[in-house]
Amino acid sequence: MSRYVTGVLLSANKTLQGIYTQQVWLESQGVSRRAMHAGVFEAGWDSEGLMPRHRAVVSGAHRGRGLEVMSLDWTYVHHERGPKIYATKRAYDYVEGRMSRHQTLVTAVVANAQRVDGVAVEVQFPPYQAEELGYLNMTAQEDYPDLEQARQRFIDLLHYQKNRLSYRKRTEMAVEIVHQLEGEGHFPQAHYAFDNGVLSFPLTQFIEQQGKHWVSELESSRLIQWQGQWRRVDEIAAELRQHHPESFRPCKVTSRINPVFYSLTPCTGKGDGSFGCGATAGRWKSFMSSANKLWDWKRLRCARRKRSNATSA
Repeated sequence: MSRYVTGVLLSANKTLQGIYTQQVWLESQGVSRRAMHAGVFEAGWDSEGLMPRHRAVVSGAHRGRGLEVMSLDWTYVHHERGPKIYATKRAYDYVEGRMSRHQTLVTAVVANAQRVDGVAVEVQFPPYQAEELGYLNMTAQEDYPDLEQARQRFIDLLHYQKNRLSYRKRTEMAVEIVHQLEGEGHFPQAHYAFDNGVLSFPLTQFIEQQGKHWVSELESSRLIQWQGQWRRVDEIAAELRQHHPESFRPCKVTSRINPVFYSLTPCTGKGDGSFGCGATAGRWKSFMSSANKLWDWKRLRCARRKRSNATSA
């Protein structure tokens, strides 16, 4: 199986025969690809059981390694030449700023100071509601005197409703992934980090029910509950900077590549003492890659913690 995967990635001839002859021995009379065919196509692979088995295997390398973080994210996988690949659709790419053909993936990665492992990946089937609704509007008739036409119209409406209900948002997929991870219990020491692309109340609520912490990103214009009032996050940050300047101090974090400088925000207890908010130094990608945007206060981080002196990083 490992030879087949390597061949799919590296072989110029990606057929089973081409991969076999390139990696096993030179092509000659009597060369058989039967063993590889059996291993790849007849071994009874369980696609649903692959990732749970992978998590069970790699979890042993994460035990006893100290603090861990489970990162949830989503990304685009481009397939410009693969229009028939599952779940690909030509749509606007907000990262590249252009139209492209891509899949949308929701992922989970667990990391500690020594190791990083991917533990979940889900493909989001793209929505076709606009196209389906356009087809229904275009084929609509005022009357269906023929029973077969009425039957076909009813089937079309059922398909549209079925597809609309089966569509899963990225936030819903992230919640399902966390439910599965926590149900398996392979990473009991891992807390969660994610950006506002997957942030939702059901997600944070479930994480807290498991007795874990989470840290995420909020847009500066987001309204949140602060001391019993709905207020913008940037207003709260300005207030904290004025009355709690000690909450905005530079901090040096050593990564595996280069030291990174950014601002660390301890959360001060307000009201029930379980919610804190503060500003970080610039956008996530900016302060992870360059220190010259250290004081670009455009994005904020929000942390839910049970201790009033907890930090949001």
